[in-house]
Amino acid sequence: MVNRALRLREEAEVREARARGKAYADGPLVARVLATDTGQNRYAVVAGKRVGKAVQRNRCKRLVREAIRHLHPRLCPGYDVVIIVRGGVEELTGLDVAVNSLERIANKAKLIQL
Repeated sequence: MVNRALRLREEAEVREARARGKAYADGPLVARVLATDTGQNRYAVVAGKRVGKAVQRNRCKRLVREAIRHLHPRLCPGYDVVIIVRGGVEELTGLDVAVNSLERIANKAKLIQL
């Protein structure tokens, strides 16, 4: 799981990142990335009712949070990232799919540190 200090918890902050952030999509995930001056990355994972019932939504969110935990040390700091799950359990079948999709999104957004 992602450390609580690295989560976007305020609804207003999530709304701002979704509204003003640049969108990057890959497979079952869409990321909205907004540059900030906080000096660290903060993350939120959103799954709507189109993803499925509560059990499926929560599974997808857990997979994405675990993928973020693996990817976080390699990302450039100073961004609010909202990840929106748009595919269901059929598309987001496991952790490897989530990690690969997030890595491709991070490369598109130029968030990976060299």
